[in-house]
Amino acid sequence: MMKWPKCAALLTACCIVILAAPAQTSRASKAAQYATDGQQALARNDYADAEEAFKKLAALEPGVAEIHATLAAISFKQRDYDQAVHEVRAAQRLKPGLSKLDSLLGLSLAEMGRFSEALPPLEKGFHQTADPEVRRMCGLELLRTYSEMERDADAVETALALNKLYPNDPEVLYHTGRIYGSQAYNIMERLHDTAPGSVWMLMAQGEANESQKQWDAAIVAFNRVLTLDPHRPGIHYQLGRIYLSRFHDTLNSADQEQAMREFTAELDVDPQNGNAAYELANHQAQLGNSDAARQQYERLLQQFPDFEEALVGLASANLALQKPADAVRPLERATHLRPGDEVAWWRLAQADRAIGNLDGQRQALATFQKIHKTIPVTLRKPNAVDEITPQSIDTAPTGSAKAPIP
Repeated sequence: MMKWPKCAALLTACCIVILAAPAQTSRASKAAQYATDGQQALARNDYADAEEAFKKLAALEPGVAEIHATLAAISFKQRDYDQAVHEVRAAQRLKPGLSKLDSLLGLSLAEMGRFSEALPPLEKGFHQTADPEVRRMCGLELLRTYSEMERDADAVETALALNKLYPNDPEVLYHTGRIYGSQAYNIMERLHDTAPGSVWMLMAQGEANESQKQWDAAIVAFNRVLTLDPHRPGIHYQLGRIYLSRFHDTLNSADQEQAMREFTAELDVDPQNGNAAYELANHQAQLGNSDAARQQYERLLQQFPDFEEALVGLASANLALQKPADAVRPLERATHLRPGDEVAWWRLAQADRAIGNLDGQRQALATFQKIHKTIPVTLRKPNAVDEITPQSIDTAPTGSAKAPIP
């Protein structure tokens, strides 16, 4: 999952200023002190102390929208996106027109994987906000949101607009380069000219080597990124994907084991990385540890309920555990989220057959056959900006009979 660590503009906009007027009451004196303590903590980037001070202030003055807005910005900085959404909505109820709250709401919802809800405030933040940093953040998050929703034309249009607004920003260049595909070479050339020694250039080199299956060179590049920035989110995950790809080429079990270590390390750096958690759950499923896989998929889906591949993975684990009734609902949700996922329809046909729903089986199988004739398995792509291992038709769930593809 992409992270945007720069939110100083939002924090500055949302933070309140309480004037140090003569303290006429004990309550006013406490309020002024809490506000001062909170602002001093923010000035030294001590967000835990700032949150504590502003929570005390909110308890004392619950009707002040700016206090909740400040708490929302602090929660966002601490990656507590659910709390950020809660505080934004509290502030909006008190003062609907408060500046930049829509942008903060959209950013927080997107980080939680709630892309449909995030889209309207992100679009508003990108197209209507005058603040360049807030606009930049909304634009970057909008790229990911459009990609997750498979709105490729809108993603490209946003990428072009971002490049026009921020032509020499290495982070913007990196992410728009991934969107363009056929234009990636030219974008990465500009990145090289703008910031040749940056982590973004190293990441581009690593991905270029990875695309050419030069696994050793890709591993070296991403490890150099970790040398420069040991806690950068996404790098251990990328390394895990490379080791996993090399394992598929060489069948060296050491690569598979290292991939799992990298995914685990990614979760230590960024517990919100759903892709890393998905890969670990998928590994348990491939080992035949269906109950462990089921538990891990369920935890992941509590965090990201619309993670379509994880829904299919959970259903496959339930099928392997001879619990077809428990597989139906996640598969129905998966086919709703991505109607073109042939694996989801195939598994749904299996589940419906197992529970005796023959009409459902026929409908699911007919949909599968229609999709399968149009898009061969070999051309199927994961539905994510960051690639994950897709669920597969070729391997039946452990414990169930493998049926031929019609």
